[in-house]
Amino acid sequence: MEQLGLDGMPRRLYTCTPSRLNTWLDCRRRYRFTYLDRPAPQKGPPWAHNSVGASVHNALAAWWREPYDRRTPVMAAVLLTNGWIREGFRDEEQSAAWRDRAREMVSSYVATLDPGDEPVGVERTVATRTSVIAVSGRVDRLDRRGDELVVVDYKTGRRPSTSDDARSSIALAVYAIASSRMMRRPCRRVELHHLPTGTVAEWEHTDESLARHLRRAEDIATEAADADDAYRAWAGPAKGAVPAPRREEGTRAPAVPPEIDRLFPPEPGPICSWCDFRRHCPEGRAVSPDRLPWDGLAGHESQELPPRA
Repeated sequence: MEQLGLDGMPRRLYTCTPSRLNTWLDCRRRYRFTYLDRPAPQKGPPWAHNSVGASVHNALAAWWREPYDRRTPVMAAVLLTNGWIREGFRDEEQSAAWRDRAREMVSSYVATLDPGDEPVGVERTVATRTSVIAVSGRVDRLDRRGDELVVVDYKTGRRPSTSDDARSSIALAVYAIASSRMMRRPCRRVELHHLPTGTVAEWEHTDESLARHLRRAEDIATEAADADDAYRAWAGPAKGAVPAPRREEGTRAPAVPPEIDRLFPPEPGPICSWCDFRRHCPEGRAVSPDRLPWDGLAGHESQELPPRA
């Protein structure tokens, strides 16, 4: 059945990624800042823990692209070193120490892999659509095991992943559905590989549990699309591009009227400490302390965990 808009006309598909859907769930103000305001508010400085995560992901992707005889732990360490991202660290000494930790992390991890077990995809974009959404995303690794596919997601955060994390992830479920439809093979198993501890959190979905996740994604998309439409109706023919208002430090864009702002309320909480748009959100600053860019690294004195990397 076609989805109808408020005027009775068929509504266009809501084009999204799992990250966009999760941003709507986490904080609608951050959603607006990220996906609708143009120009987007200025972000804060880069986070060191994100640099670690991106460096590790890039090295592992590059490792699988090497010829078979070069897929060694030593090569993984070389790729990590050559592609190391230095942003967000306190100083060069801290960056070098974490580069060495990450190098050990990737070399130890690839030592557990069979270099000849070629993945179906590495950093592979998968996509699918329903009557409501057109959703796409990038899978870290897509394995073939027997006649089925397995979604593998790398994690580098401070806390090991759990089977509940794998079970409840909308992103992993969407990747499994999209991979299955594109490759025409069953894909029900999803795995979170936590490199710092070498542990794997896994979940075997059923067709019913995957369908529930997809319906949940559609429900989120419908809510977000309604708010998007209201925003664009206010913004005019530019479809979301608004004139660049003068942003004072620590304030929201004054050009957004209250009736639109109310559609994108903040969700103040501890996670606000790690928000890229913190400086533009008084509510977030009021409920959570400032964090230094390297506070999310394991072993630092900060007790609050950043979003999972």
